[in-house]
Amino acid sequence: MKKILLSLLAAFFLIFGGTAGVRADDYLRVGMEAAYAPFNWTQDDDSNGAVPIEGTNQYANGYDVQIAKKIAASLNKKLLVVKTSWTGLIPALTSGKIDMIAAGMSPTEERKKEITFSDSYYTSEPVIVVASDGEYANAKSLDDFAGAKITAQQGNYLVNLIGQIPNVSEQTAMGDFSQMRQALSADVIDGYISERPEARTAEAASSKYKMIAFPEGQGFETSESDTAIAVGLRKDDSQTLAQVNDILAGISEEERLELMDQMIEEQPAETAEEGEAPHFFQQVWTIVQNNWQQFLRGAGITLLISVIGTVAGLIIGLLIGVYRTAPLAANRFLALLQKAFSWLLTVYIEVFRGTPMIVQAMVIYYGTAQAFGISIDRTLAAIFIVSINTGAYMSEIVRGGIFAVDQGQFEAATALGFSHGQTMRKIVLPQVIRNILPATGNEFVINIKDTSVLNVISVVELYFSGNTVATQTYQYFQTFTIIAVIYFVLTFTVTRILRYIENRFDQDNYTTIEGEKN
Repeated sequence: MKKILLSLLAAFFLIFGGTAGVRADDYLRVGMEAAYAPFNWTQDDDSNGAVPIEGTNQYANGYDVQIAKKIAASLNKKLLVVKTSWTGLIPALTSGKIDMIAAGMSPTEERKKEITFSDSYYTSEPVIVVASDGEYANAKSLDDFAGAKITAQQGNYLVNLIGQIPNVSEQTAMGDFSQMRQALSADVIDGYISERPEARTAEAASSKYKMIAFPEGQGFETSESDTAIAVGLRKDDSQTLAQVNDILAGISEEERLELMDQMIEEQPAETAEEGEAPHFFQQVWTIVQNNWQQFLRGAGITLLISVIGTVAGLIIGLLIGVYRTAPLAANRFLALLQKAFSWLLTVYIEVFRGTPMIVQAMVIYYGTAQAFGISIDRTLAAIFIVSINTGAYMSEIVRGGIFAVDQGQFEAATALGFSHGQTMRKIVLPQVIRNILPATGNEFVINIKDTSVLNVISVVELYFSGNTVATQTYQYFQTFTIIAVIYFVLTFTVTRILRYIENRFDQDNYTTIEGEKN
């Protein structure tokens, strides 16, 4: 056990020690998905002017990145990209986790209620991306998409454009463009609405996709606030807003078009070997060879969070379980306090058992910063979230384990003069721990899988790392097959280890009983 704890501490300091030297004042922290080429994407090196992504060994590049670099240079700061899911960008900004948003975001009226926007630094047009060999590959107008299954990105103005297609089969909006491309490849949808630069990227990166642009008068009707793209800032940051507008005013329209053309040329593309197309397992092996470090780091973070979260949750559960089964104090005032605290613990248990972990993550990570000004490292926040979530479940499991112990043992301990604490420590808990081992193992396995929801606060766990690889390679099914195998290996290994521990417990108990008989 000591070796395990020391290993966890070493991993903990290895992860967080590397970020201690980063001073916030020296950096302009800009939020973006880093998965929306050519506006922003993720790559493995700093070629072509890419900049570091916070908390990873990867880099971000794209049109948004280059615009943000110009802004950072004018503010005498270094640019640091904070890779954030689309739905988390505005909460990250308003909670102070980032300084600004540069993510191909349009200054819609709904967003202006929460944040303020700079002048536009690019204007795009909506198009539809379809399968190059599909039914709608030769469409010329919106009328040609009657009956088509069309979707768009959640929280984006493009969703509102679906209704302009006559007799369209509107599909549920998706979280990001990688999900939509995957759905299109799997024939789940017939197309998705995008902006011209992203569509050109998909078309150039893979032969599976085709962009459908429309002649004037036969396409979508949009407002200027929808098609314009601007930098997002906090409403109270008027000084930076003025500086950003001055910087953008100094970039001519010709420079912006040249920069976009350059980014389209430099964007990541699907790699294909010459000759016969590689089969599925060759593609999987190539992805593993080229990206094993990302998968390894993601798996390490997933395992670290789940191990610490499960151990901490077990300790929380044991403490709460013992407390809630303790007899009331003889003193009336102390008994009242004991009941009040038990009521608070009940509220904690019901709240964290009754709400999804993904919601808890958003509230704790972004909400605490916005409401109380408390900024928590995202990995620390993830460990805290998993720990208290597990603690809520484990407290009920422990309570059930305590009640499963024969009442006669409590009475015998009382007759011998044991206090409640002594009874629990020496008689009850050793039995409870053995009895709840299977449930604890189940919680551990659940935590390994549930860390995937922490990507909403940009924790670089296994799913987050794998999704990044998928957006780089455009090979979604192959990449997620690798992720599934890694998850299975982790959960299967943990299950086998826990079964071994259970057997050792049983063997030790059997040896003790046999020794007493002899």
